Amino acid sequence: MRILAIETSTDETAAAVLISSGDTKSPHIAANIIASKSLSTPKTGGVVPEVAARAHIEKLFRHPHGAC
Repeated sequence: MRILAIETSTDETAAAVLISSGDTKSPHIAANIIASKSLSTPKTGGVVPEVAARAHIEKLFRHPHGAC
């Protein structure tokens, strides 16, 4: 069985592929990709939610393909 794990936080997006063969208790990590970028802007001094959301969407469509 293959499991696609996706995680996002304010400034990171990650995708991992885990493989479980059924005969072991723990799955094997086949791939793990992390994209980290400071999304804070000098004008606001913090993260703008709309900018962070767009960045996550862009990264999510790229990362699972690279992880598989």
